[in-house]
Amino acid sequence: MNQTILSVKEASQALKLLGDQTRLSIVALINENECCVCEFVELLNMSQPSISQHLRKLRDAGIVKEQRRGHWVFYSLNEHHDAYPMVLNIIKHVPDMKDKIQQLEQSGKRIVCE
Repeated sequence: MNQTILSVKEASQALKLLGDQTRLSIVALINENECCVCEFVELLNMSQPSISQHLRKLRDAGIVKEQRRGHWVFYSLNEHHDAYPMVLNIIKHVPDMKDKIQQLEQSGKRIVCE
């Protein structure tokens, strides 16, 4: 992976976004699994409008991308964003979220929006 050097302003903006616990959790969750808003609501025990606001900030910054499928929007990390290598490095230092996704699957709530 060819790593781009970010300006101090670009790095600061990405770090500011990831400095929020909810947004950092969202990014860690979608590191390996794309998720839709309804799944974040379940996983983070937050309201849909609150989750959508956090996702909008991440999307507007280009850190996450969205893909529409019917009425639903699924989110994943944007591998083409200049800050992507830095984002990956940061989430290496937070707990793995695979167990949360597995719990969601076991409870039958994985992709409840389809």
